[in-house]
Amino acid sequence: METPKRAYGNAGEEQAARYLDGEGYTLLKRNWRVGHLELDIVADWFGELVFVEVKTRQNEDFAPAYTAVDIEKQHHMVQAAHAYMAYHRLDQPYRFDIITLIGTPPTWTLHHYPNAFTEQSVQVALKRKKWRFDNAFAKD
Repeated sequence: METPKRAYGNAGEEQAARYLDGEGYTLLKRNWRVGHLELDIVADWFGELVFVEVKTRQNEDFAPAYTAVDIEKQHHMVQAAHAYMAYHRLDQPYRFDIITLIGTPPTWTLHHYPNAFTEQSVQVALKRKKWRFDNAFAKD
């Protein structure tokens, strides 16, 4: 049985897919999974693969919805993208987008963040995070 929270998220993903389709993207896959990794939407934009994370929120009183795509989630998306391309034997340009939907259907406020992060920015952030952790326990 689908929970109300899951139904809300599914409605947001459906709206995001309709938005991308309307903008000229070719939708390739939705909710693609491998192991514990998932890609909400995989699309094509004139030969460029676009891996999209969709976040739905009733409001942004606490924080902007895109901040839920933290460095760990970004890292998982990068890993999932590599798995997707390997599985489908693809070698082409790719990017990572975020779509947020705020409010309630059908009156969502949709924001699309193309190139929200890069694989290189994720690698740098993870190295910095490890460096901070390692140095927090360094003895003088």
